[in-house]
Amino acid sequence: MADPVAWTVVERGWLVYDADGNEVGKVHEIAGDENHDIFDGLSIKESTFGHDKYVPAEVVARIEEGAVHLSIAGNAVATLDDMRSAPEERLIPESSTWYQRLAWWLTGRNR
Repeated sequence: MADPVAWTVVERGWLVYDADGNEVGKVHEIAGDENHDIFDGLSIKESTFGHDKYVPAEVVARIEEGAVHLSIAGNAVATLDDMRSAPEERLIPESSTWYQRLAWWLTGRNR
């Protein structure tokens, strides 16, 4: 077994293993606050064209150089929620005309 490392050194592409030691995907993104050393979790890509799955920090058993080990079985990984990016805040300029505002509202750009 390799030496454990901190979550802050995890990089995109590291292999992710389930509790049985089977590869279940690769790290795609890391979620956390490095300034306050708060690890929220990570997203993994199970396949090239698959959706990213969100893995909460609570199911990360250990992190080693190049690998993340989970405390859940591989079939439980498939039931994890899809990773969704945070919604962006969009502001409509005050100088916008009523028809620009209507167009933004109709296209969902006002959210």
